[in-house]
Amino acid sequence: MSVIIDKIFSFATKYIAIAILFLVAWIFTVLFQHSLDAMEAFGFDFITETKWAPNLEKFGALPAIYGSIVSTFLAMLLAVPLAIGVAIFLSELAPAKLKSPVGVSIELLAAIPSVIYGMWGLFYFVPIVRDVFGGIGISMLTAGIVLSIMILPFMAAVTRDAMNTTPDILKESAYALGGTKWDIIKDIVIPYAKAGIIGSFILALGRAIGETMAVTFVMGNVHQISTNLTAPATSIPVTLANEFTEADTSLYYSSLFELSLILLVISFTIISIAKFYFLRNKRLAS
Repeated sequence: MSVIIDKIFSFATKYIAIAILFLVAWIFTVLFQHSLDAMEAFGFDFITETKWAPNLEKFGALPAIYGSIVSTFLAMLLAVPLAIGVAIFLSELAPAKLKSPVGVSIELLAAIPSVIYGMWGLFYFVPIVRDVFGGIGISMLTAGIVLSIMILPFMAAVTRDAMNTTPDILKESAYALGGTKWDIIKDIVIPYAKAGIIGSFILALGRAIGETMAVTFVMGNVHQISTNLTAPATSIPVTLANEFTEADTSLYYSSLFELSLILLVISFTIISIAKFYFLRNKRLAS
């Protein structure tokens, strides 16, 4: 009986995994089919063109692509060191009385809906950015700050859990050899938990680049490319959220679907590169 149950479980998990691959392929196929009109009308120029004018039926995705990448880069730049610091504090430095309540609080922050972060950012961070850095406050910089706060609890929680898997015997042996707390964290805990730490970064990167509601509140929907981070801009999710219901022509509709297809490709490309690079380094290290 147990053999039959094992076989059923094995087949079930196998086909569930295959079904997920088919689901991803199905999503890609649907987006591709609805993007055909825009692909035929603009070709590769859709990616390189900067003008987005629905009234003239001219659509260029470059400002939205630029805004998505820059805001995500800012978010990761701000969140990664803070997440590592929080995880180190909770796993190695915090008193026992603080570890549980602070850890639970971080996990609860990760569960807050993104629309709440967006509203908070609009009424709190927009005035701060406007007063400190100039501009109107609605900008890529504000979007990056809000995104970093959104992904920080998730990254910190996963990184902390990875660090907690470090065997005590390794740390105790390092202490016995005269290692300091910093030595144990730097040479024992972080290398041992490296796989989990990088995994949390990859997952957070995927969430940040596809985040919609939070950045919609604080980024604006201005289709322009600017090196000034305090200027209003747009991203692919922001464009889709603001304009999908306004698509009144087939070309407009198809262009938005091609934007979503580009977002899917960018997300998969970035995460795949990070994952394969990590796996390659791990094989070389072993």
